[in-house]
Amino acid sequence: MVRPLGFLVGLGFIAALVLAIFTTPLKNEPNVAYSFVKHPKHLKLASDGVAPHWDVAQLQRGMQVYREVCSACHSLNLVAFRNIEDLGYTEGQVKTFAKSFQVPSVNPDTGEPATRDGLPSDYFPAPYANEVAARAANNNAVPPDLSLITKAREGGKDYIYSLLTGYQNPPANLPKELQPGAGLHFNPYFPNLNLAMAKPLADSQVTYADGTTASVDQMAKDVTAFLVWTAEPKLVTRVWAGWAVLGFLVIFSILTYLSYRNIWADKKH
Repeated sequence: MVRPLGFLVGLGFIAALVLAIFTTPLKNEPNVAYSFVKHPKHLKLASDGVAPHWDVAQLQRGMQVYREVCSACHSLNLVAFRNIEDLGYTEGQVKTFAKSFQVPSVNPDTGEPATRDGLPSDYFPAPYANEVAARAANNNAVPPDLSLITKAREGGKDYIYSLLTGYQNPPANLPKELQPGAGLHFNPYFPNLNLAMAKPLADSQVTYADGTTASVDQMAKDVTAFLVWTAEPKLVTRVWAGWAVLGFLVIFSILTYLSYRNIWADKKH
């Protein structure tokens, strides 16, 4: 009787577990929120595909958007000023650009914290002294560093572009518990629909040096392209190096085969 009793107890436990799963009300907010989340829109860039290249003009515009809009809250800790030479700037322009920033330093006479003009070897300075200061200025949310953001977020560049252009009023059928609270903003491309960052872009917010119209959509595309570059500055070089290696291997394989045919041609009989 021991074995049948144990079997019946186990069967009863499984039945109770299945019943609990299928009769428990759906109270998990993320599941409800998921029905309102939109899939990121696709953003086509020159750096996409099997034959990529950098659109230098777009990258320069994107850096301008970062400098004039995003840098007020977001850091770019892994990018040095000298790196922007890759965007078509001369050494003199890089020095002038770096000098426009104040970077943390130490007074050599007193040892006290100080600031100085940036040098090409410096990295983009963070907008806040520490995490506490960042939270205090952003409704207790810490703005993420943008150096690798297109690699760190699922959806990559499509997600970043969609998020920047996706701010809107909540739909009429949005449940009360999902309505944005104080200091939050509705965006269907954000996983839980509401985020602390207010809409960062507005039409004509920057004035492009090349005369391009600075619409929200254009600025979102440009800064996203720039962030793709900050995350993978060697992307284009790496892809073309891969094609060169593949071409070499194909040619080497053909020559090897022809050599084999030539060497063994007279030894088949």
